Amino acid sequence: MLRLTLDMDDVLADTHKKLVSIVHNDFSTLYTEEQLSKSAFRDILHPKQLTKLHRIIDTPGFFADIEVMNGAVETVYKLSKFYEIFVATACMEFPTSFNDKFAWLKKHFPFIPWTNVVFCGYKSIIQSDYLVDDHVRNLNAFKGTGILFTAPHNVKETSYKRVSNWKDVSELFLPIA
Repeated sequence: MLRLTLDMDDVLADTHKKLVSIVHNDFSTLYTEEQLSKSAFRDILHPKQLTKLHRIIDTPGFFADIEVMNGAVETVYKLSKFYEIFVATACMEFPTSFNDKFAWLKKHFPFIPWTNVVFCGYKSIIQSDYLVDDHVRNLNAFKGTGILFTAPHNVKETSYKRVSNWKDVSELFLPIA
């Protein structure tokens, strides 16, 4: 079986959506939720706001209730019939996220064994045929085939094949029914 590795934040989990809600409701900003949903925070928030946002992200419980990306559970389950599925999440920047992320994966993706969950820093260590990720820095270091999952912070990137949702992932990796 080929190995397919999936990132967690902004690929399996709609992390940006939760951050948009926090910024819109708790920060002093003139941006609408729609504008925040389509923007990289580093491009529009003040540095002090970014620091505050990072503190919030590093709070225990932050990752516990993030919504699953639409179509992710069903598609990953189907993929697991054809690929060895791994989840690799670069969570070393936010060490309080380990327990929340692991519990979140067990809750939403119980068919992915714990042995196939990788908590790491840089994903250059990943040995897989494919990596679906929203950060180009992870794809650049990856030795297999990188697939860029569309997120507000990567819309200008053109160096990788792109998928914009789980329907695209399904069309790319699953056989025709």
